Amino acid sequence: MSSLSPIADLDLRRATLCQILHWLASGRVQPGRLAEVYLAAIERINPELNVYVSMSPALTREQARAGEHRRRDGVIGRLDGVPIALKDNFDIAGWPTCCGMSGSVKPAEQDAHVVARLRASGAVLTGKTNMDEGALGAITHNAHFGATHNPYRHGYTAGGSSGGAAAAVAAGLAVAAIGSDSLGSIRIPASYCGVFALKPTQGEISTRGMTPAARRLDTVGLLARGVDDLTVLLQVLAGYDAEDPRSRHRRVALSPPDWEPGKLRCGVLPDLPALGVQQSVADVFEAALAKLDRELGECRKVDFDDWDFPRSRRAGFLLMEAEMLGTFAAQLADTEHPVSPQFRRLLDYAARKTAADYAAADRVLDAAALKMRRLFAQIDVLVTPTTPQAAFPLDGPIPDTQGDLTSLANLAGCPAVSMPMGTLPNGLPIGMQLIGARGSDLRLLELAAVWSATLDAAPEYPGFRDGR
Repeated sequence: MSSLSPIADLDLRRATLCQILHWLASGRVQPGRLAEVYLAAIERINPELNVYVSMSPALTREQARAGEHRRRDGVIGRLDGVPIALKDNFDIAGWPTCCGMSGSVKPAEQDAHVVARLRASGAVLTGKTNMDEGALGAITHNAHFGATHNPYRHGYTAGGSSGGAAAAVAAGLAVAAIGSDSLGSIRIPASYCGVFALKPTQGEISTRGMTPAARRLDTVGLLARGVDDLTVLLQVLAGYDAEDPRSRHRRVALSPPDWEPGKLRCGVLPDLPALGVQQSVADVFEAALAKLDRELGECRKVDFDDWDFPRSRRAGFLLMEAEMLGTFAAQLADTEHPVSPQFRRLLDYAARKTAADYAAADRVLDAAALKMRRLFAQIDVLVTPTTPQAAFPLDGPIPDTQGDLTSLANLAGCPAVSMPMGTLPNGLPIGMQLIGARGSDLRLLELAAVWSATLDAAPEYPGFRDGR
């Protein structure tokens, strides 16, 4: 046991996963105390932010005690004792998977693949987080579970559909969180909430036991307060799953880097405002690029004149809606616990589409894959703002451009990282997105680590200054 002074509760909640792992390994904090710190913060702050929709403090404490026993026995996992949250579209054995919907849901019979891996690594599950209904949306304003508020401004969206997961990490209510990303559902809330996110190469982490939105687009997504945290999570969760037809054999977490940050070929999009990016966001992005000048290497504007970002995002959305007609058939037919009118309208729209419409939308995925394959023959990384705007009021109009810049990575199956790049004049955080070729996940994370150290733009949840 370390003789150093104990770590303050607030420091435990603002620390990165890697810092927590170091303190656990050195004995400066025990899993039991760590769990109590997070449970107390959740009890105090969750009513304000509405992050968690399902919890079992008894189970959390039981897992923490088991971690302490393992430490005494000298047999610990990679994430042993670390409090981690899960979006409510992952199965936890014995828990209902509501996927943002009301009604009676039969408890899951077994853990999702990622949950099983988290348990095997010793992670302590804090609970399930709020999300958009059916994962079909990007604001986490749920008709059944209420709205999740942005930790940086109450009454503003945390993004979605993994908004609860991102807000939990930003507000120190989980060390890290696992969500899903089909058109940007991890990266959009990461941008709005000022945290780091990885959407891996499709198939790198098994989606078995995750409620599907669109199988050709779905990925498990990772959220944390540091880039190195994402690398640790990827190494724990990545790997082949014979029961997942889209699982990949090769683990990108083991691939060595083949370029140096200062010798990169970086691509940027010309004329961001013409693509719907707010001028204030474009200004922060340009300032970040200027600050990164030494690390950028060769930076060129890439030609996307032949690519319609809104059209491609709409194509992906249509494929999601179409698949959800089958996935949520029982919920759509449930008159006792009906889905929201908005959710029904979206799926009714898909039901009216023709086979030709779906074939056209499906061809967009092939076009995106080919577009990105050709692009990454010329550059190493595509750099964009993560979102065209920062968080906006929950009771205001919803911009239809939220996923324009994130959807391309899903359509092409490419990995993408979102990292904080600064704040707008109104104080709200905004993210930078790095997209790489399929299989370049680790290289993107290494690059993000270098760039984030230079930018030093990760904001701090205001509640930390208030001692909450």
